[in-house]
Amino acid sequence: MAEYARVVTFDADDAAINALVDAINSEDGPPDGIPAKRITVLADRSAGKVVVDVRFGSEEDLQTGAKTLDAMSPPPAGKMRRVSVDVYEVMLERQAP
Repeated sequence: MAEYARVVTFDADDAAINALVDAINSEDGPPDGIPAKRITVLADRSAGKVVVDVRFGSEEDLQTGAKTLDAMSPPPAGKMRRVSVDVYEVMLERQAP
């Protein structure tokens, strides 16, 4: 069964990155309307960039989650601006030996 990734890149300052991570960690799971299997946040603080990878178990779940995510506002703390949104089919994910 295919998995899908919605990968969003933001320009963000430290305060916004911290607020984003805190908001995601404060939940017991993804909010209603986001049927995600996994969320990964990657940050390059020195460059002011953050990448959020949200994984979905089906294309339908991805579309449902995308609608909810697109309607969300950035955290009130700091400055954050969405730069790009990309969608990928996950072809391979493997643990290193």
